Amino acid sequence: MIVVLKLLLISGLGAIAWQDFRERQVLWFLFPIIALLFAALHYLLAVDWRVFLNQLAINWALVSCIVSILFIYTKLITKKRFLDHSMGLGDILFLFAFAMGFPTISFIVLLVCSIFFSLVAFVIFKRRMEPDTIPLAGFMGLFLIVAIGHGLIFNTSLFYGN
Repeated sequence: MIVVLKLLLISGLGAIAWQDFRERQVLWFLFPIIALLFAALHYLLAVDWRVFLNQLAINWALVSCIVSILFIYTKLITKKRFLDHSMGLGDILFLFAFAMGFPTISFIVLLVCSIFFSLVAFVIFKRRMEPDTIPLAGFMGLFLIVAIGHGLIFNTSLFYGN
């Protein structure tokens, strides 16, 4: 069951990455699917359902704080539109879906690493990209494909403490 969930998750993340790189738009229904797959995987590997819900609430609170700080910064400091200028709606939805997939400590580490990966990848491939926007959900999706694929290939659940 876990292997099937990981394969479905990798497929969904690949679809998000592909669409984000190609069109800078992702079909909306992919985000709830990814969120459900992440949540199912996290739930199956969690110690207890109460721990799962607690970690989910903390992760969503962290994402909410991050998005709120970016929103306030964009509005008050840069005085620009938030959506489609600083961050796309797909990126926000992706962050909330991503937050459902891992215990809090693993989520924080993966979030920081995936954002750093996105920054480095954007700097490297900037000249090849048509618009000057960062396909954040696409880069983070690629990063998570590698992380989840690693666990699938080496049969580990490293991020879940098992």
